[in-house]
This record gives sequence, C-alpha cells and structure tokens, in this order.
Amino acid sequence: MGSYKKLWFTLIGVLIVTFSLLGYYGTEVYRQAPPIPAQVTAPDGKVLFDREGILDGQTAWQSVGGMQLGSIWGHGAYQAPDWTADWLHRELTAWLELAAQQLHGKAYAALDGPAQAALREQLKAEYRGNRVDQAEVLKLSERRVQAIAQTAGYYDKLFSDAPSLQKSREHFAMKENTLPSAERRRQMTQFFFWTAWAAATERPGQKVTYTNNWPHEPLIGNRPSSENIVWSIASIVVLLAGVGFLVWAWAFLRNHDEPLPAPAARDPLTTFALTPSQRSLGKYLFLVVALFIFQVFVGGFTAHYTVEGQQFYGIDVSRWFPYSLTRTWHIQAALFWIATGFLAAGLFLAPLINGGKDPKFQKAGVDVLFWALVVVVVGSFTGNYLAIAQVMPPEWNFWLGHQGYEYVDLGRLWQIGKFTGILLWLVLMLRGVVPALLKKGGDKNLLALLTASVGAIGLFYGAGLFYGERTHLSVMEYWRWWVVHLWVEGFFEVFATTALAFIFSTLGLVSLRMATAASLASASLFMLGGIPGTFHHMYFAGTTTPVMAVGASFSALEVVPLIVLGHEAWENWRLKARAAWMENLKWPMMCFVAVAFWNMLGAGVFGFMINPPMSLYYIQGLNTTPVHAHAALFGVYGFLALGFTLLVLRYLRPDYRFSAPLMKTAFWGLNAGLVLMIFTSLLPIGIIQFHASVSEGLWYARSEEFMQQPLLQNLRWARTFGDVVFIVGALAMALQVVLGLLNKAPRLPQPEPRLGEARA
Repeated sequence: MGSYKKLWFTLIGVLIVTFSLLGYYGTEVYRQAPPIPAQVTAPDGKVLFDREGILDGQTAWQSVGGMQLGSIWGHGAYQAPDWTADWLHRELTAWLELAAQQLHGKAYAALDGPAQAALREQLKAEYRGNRVDQAEVLKLSERRVQAIAQTAGYYDKLFSDAPSLQKSREHFAMKENTLPSAERRRQMTQFFFWTAWAAATERPGQKVTYTNNWPHEPLIGNRPSSENIVWSIASIVVLLAGVGFLVWAWAFLRNHDEPLPAPAARDPLTTFALTPSQRSLGKYLFLVVALFIFQVFVGGFTAHYTVEGQQFYGIDVSRWFPYSLTRTWHIQAALFWIATGFLAAGLFLAPLINGGKDPKFQKAGVDVLFWALVVVVVGSFTGNYLAIAQVMPPEWNFWLGHQGYEYVDLGRLWQIGKFTGILLWLVLMLRGVVPALLKKGGDKNLLALLTASVGAIGLFYGAGLFYGERTHLSVMEYWRWWVVHLWVEGFFEVFATTALAFIFSTLGLVSLRMATAASLASASLFMLGGIPGTFHHMYFAGTTTPVMAVGASFSALEVVPLIVLGHEAWENWRLKARAAWMENLKWPMMCFVAVAFWNMLGAGVFGFMINPPMSLYYIQGLNTTPVHAHAALFGVYGFLALGFTLLVLRYLRPDYRFSAPLMKTAFWGLNAGLVLMIFTSLLPIGIIQFHASVSEGLWYARSEEFMQQPLLQNLRWARTFGDVVFIVGALAMALQVVLGLLNKAPRLPQPEPRLGEARA
C-alpha cells in the first residue's frame, strides 16, 4: 500500500460498512415483504383464488413483457398505465358506485357532498384495514368482491382482442390479443389485484401501507408519510454537507502544486507490437456499433409507438413487433453494446499490462468470448420475440423467453450464458494482470485497484441469478437493483475511472501517483453513496422505513463526486494539448469530456431530481424517469463505451486518421440529439405529468384520458426532431468505426517501426 495506505484503508472501510448496510437491510426486505395471502375468500368462505394463483398471474404478466408493458409499483414502461395504480383506482371507483347504488339508489356522482364523504370514509376503512388473519387468509366483503370482479372484467377485455377496448389498446401501445389465454388473463388479474392490495393495506401496527402509501390516491388517503418528508429533508441536508466537505477537501487536501510529467516524444502505446489477441478485437468494435445502430433505430421505432400506438406511419406492425418487444430489444441492445465496449477496452489493456505479450491461448479465449456474446444476443432476442408473441410454451418462458423485469429481460438460460461470458472475460483479464501484479518492484496500487474492479464486474452480475420465476416481487427488486444499480452504476464506474487513469498514466500525461490517488479517492466516493444508495430504487417496493432512510441518505451522496466533474472534463480536455501525438486521440478524449458533462447533468441533476422520497413518491413511473435514464445510461456509459471503442480503434489502426467531418457530425449529433430529445419532449411531458400526479393521483398522470391530450401528443411528436439528429450522429459514428476497421481513409504519416515489428 505504501504512501496510499490511508486511501486504501478508507476504501476498504467504506466497502465493509456499506455492504454491511446493504446486506442487513436486505434481510429486512425478505422479512418485511408484503404477504401473499394463502387464500382470498368471499364472506361465505368461498375461495376466490390462492397464493399459487397470484404467482401464476405473476408469470403470465412476465410472459407478455412484464415491465416493458406498463409498470408495477412504478417500475417499468411509461406508455400503458401503471397497473397497480390503475387497478386500485378502478376498484375503488367501482366500490363507490356499488355502495352508492346499494345505499342510496343513485350514482355516486349524483350524491351530495356529505353522502359522498361518508362513503369515502367507509371506503378508506375497508381498504386500509389489514384483513389477513393468522392463517394468512384474506377475507373480503361482498361489495369488494363485486368491485374486483368488475375491474378484472375490464382487464380481461383489455388484454384480449375485445373490440370495445381496441382504442385503449392502441393508446397504450398494446397489440391485439396481448395474452390469448383466458385462463392466463384471469390469473394475471389476480396478480394485479395483489399489487394494488399491498399498496392500499396498512402494515400491522403502522399507519402506512406496505408500499409506504404509494401511489398517491386521495380516495383512501394515500399521501406521503411523515417518514417520507423527514428523510427527504435529511437527504438534501446530507447532499449539502457532502458538497461542502468535497469543496473543502478539494481546496485544502488536494495537491495543487504537483507538476504534470513531461510527455513522451511519441505515443508510448505505439511502442508495443500489437498482440494476436489485440488484433482480434476489431470484431468487438464492429459488434459495438452494429448493436448501437440497431438500438438507436429500434428506439426511434419504439418512441413512434407512443404517438400511433399500433402503427408505424399507418402500417400496422404491432402484430409482429409490438411496443413491449421493441422496448425490450432497445434496452437489451444498449446493455449489450455498452458492455461489449467495456470488455474490448479491458481485453486491449490486458496484454499491455502483461508487458506487451499475450498469455498462452489468449487469442483463442478472446475469439470464444466474442462468439459466445453473439450467441447470447441472438438467442435472447429470439426468445424475447417468441415469448411476447405467445408462441413459446408458458413453462419455457422464464428460462428461454422473457423474464419480465426491466434491464434483465433476457431468459434465464441466456442470462447464465451472459454471466459465463463475463466470467470468461474475468479469467482473460486476470491472466494478463496477475503476472504483472506478482512482479517485484514498481508501484502496483493502481493496477491492484483495476484488478479489483475487474473482479467485481466479473462476479457481481451473478446477483441477478438470486431470484427465480416465482420469487416475491419485493425480493426480486432487491436483487435486480444489485445488477442495474450496483453492478452497472457502481463497479463499472470504478472500472472506467481506473482504466482511464491507467491509460493516461501509461501515456505519460499524468503521474502514476496522481492517477492512483485520484482513482482510490473516487472509488471511495462512488462506493460510499452507491452501495447503500441501491435502496433509493426501493422506497415503494414493499419495504419499510429504514430502507427508505438508508436509501435517501446515502444516495444523496452519489451526487457529491459528480459536482467536480466539470473540472475533470477540463482536465481531460487540456491533456490533448500536452503532446503533438495527442491530436490522434482527440475524439476519444472528446467522448470522455462528454462523459463528465452528462455525469454531472444526467446522473447528478436529473438523478437527484427523482431521488428524494418526496420527489419520487409523485414522479416514480413518469417521463421524468427516462430523462435520467437516457442522460445517464447513454450520456455516461454510452459515451464511455464509444470513447473506449475509438481509443482501441486508434491503436488497432495506428496509421488511420479519423475523418473530421464524420466525427464532428457524430459527436455533436449525438449530444445535440440527446439534448433535444430530453428538453423538447421527455422533460416537459414529465413535468406536466408531475403536476397531474400531485393534484389528482398517479393513476390520472398515466391514464388514457390524460396522456392523449393534444399537448402531450404534440410533445411526443416533437421528440422526432431529437431522434433524427441523434440517428444522424449514430450513423456517422458507426460509419467512422467501420471505415477505420477497413482502413478506408487518408492515413497518418507512417510511424517508426514498433518494437518487434518491421515496416510493412
């Protein structure tokens, strides 16, 4: 550890404390998850359905795309309703209508104010009361049984091809006959009922529901709890304190006087001969841009469904490629190409770390990993199609088709294949890194941190295997966010930071000591907020107040290191002027500058916008969420992967010169397109929905009536401009990479022969 002992002990201490919190309160998720009743009965004791029926309904929901078609507990897609909030409101209004007719002989709307208020009080008492007995039997009133039957009838028609609801299916971007089996539709309504029951029923001994009073539903008094308000304020205080401490540390603890090292006369990485495994990485770069272009076009196609529902400029394509399928492919393709870009960067670095040579059979391993990736991509996409088309047998769906959970949609078999591929990448990386670590002499601290981040990436994706097809929804959410938040936003962030520091120090642009200290400090900051901050996704997923407290407090700290990223962008930008040969790295450096900008705006500003419990209470599941998702996922990790791709391409084709017109079109098109997409469409829609959610309830902000207003329709059409600009930038980027791989462009002056190579 040497002179970095304090930094290492800080990082280790942070990891011990934060993983202890994540693990301890993870057991609370298991213990306090909303119960799934063993039986649901009518007043006469007749069993309406049971626990197995509810879980069968969960699997039916998964088979139609799950979170890619509407949302549950606020998690999922945004065009169709949130089924929890929608079911709850429909059942409540049905109960009020039944009560008004039974008690007053007239419609609820025709009653005077006092009579309506009296019925609402009865409604609140019945729905918020916990009617599960010690035998785990949920006993319902006759009126509620009738209200449930009416609501279930609506959903049975909606998910079939009933002509009466064809227009609603179009508005919700649902294909006709979404779930053909009447029995499966019946089971799915039982699952929807249970999610709404948990959102309306108070925990024993508490005054909040199992979902912490989410969603906002004035009819039964679902409003933010006192704990929600307290921890929202606490998260803002923690954020301000964290920012203050960071500014103080930046001013007083950072060594501002350390001079930058003198740059080498030529690019140090060009002094190494390319190894066979490095020369094999061209196909990885092609896969990156191929999946990128596919993702961009299918994303534009999916966005168009929000205005035409079942058609693409008048052509009914939803029969073959419905919204739930194309949205699945859009998200999965993004994860695949971004991960491939990171894997390629790591595989390029491994031989450099190993002294410029491949371990035995390294090239074979790189080739096997590539084709394994191709098999997983093709297999998972095919499985998604067959599942949503309802061609695949139900019992195969979870394993080969569609898990139903956003970001981990691929069937379990393909998920295992992906995990196996990541483990193979870990082995290939360690074969290059470990020998360098074991060599005597030299400062190995940065290399040790890089190795640790590689190990974390290799292992922590396995958290997605800790739940099954019929796992309780709250428990599944806990492990899903280990993958989506902790694996992607945590360990990939550390890997990217450390890999860039390693590259910059190897290039001689920054000192090894400075790069190591900055990477260790950044890792501690990322992990301090990032690990327990995983819980901020679970405020309303059937968890208790302590989970909200931990999530709110620590996730506020995630924003803190992003405050200084403007300075980091400037630092990265000015490195390009340190040596003449850095001009060849201009466009990868520009991508890294964009990463810093979008980290600050997309992950920082837009991330904190939806982070405090009070804020998320009203806007979870609205278009404010994809604002953060697009700006952070593409803006940060997308630009990182593209930067890594251009960087690797630069060294695979050392005499190739990037086309300035193409790269300007690509870089500024992608950035401008993302800005237009957010500020002309997603953000305005989200803000308008936010107002509706506060004033009326989440059900209304996601309702057909609200979302089909001319203003919102026009705003969704306006997204086309940003999409087109973005697509132009994406095509330019892909063309540049392909031309580079083919070496089809003017070349740089031929460099001096590399060590171990003769001039061609």
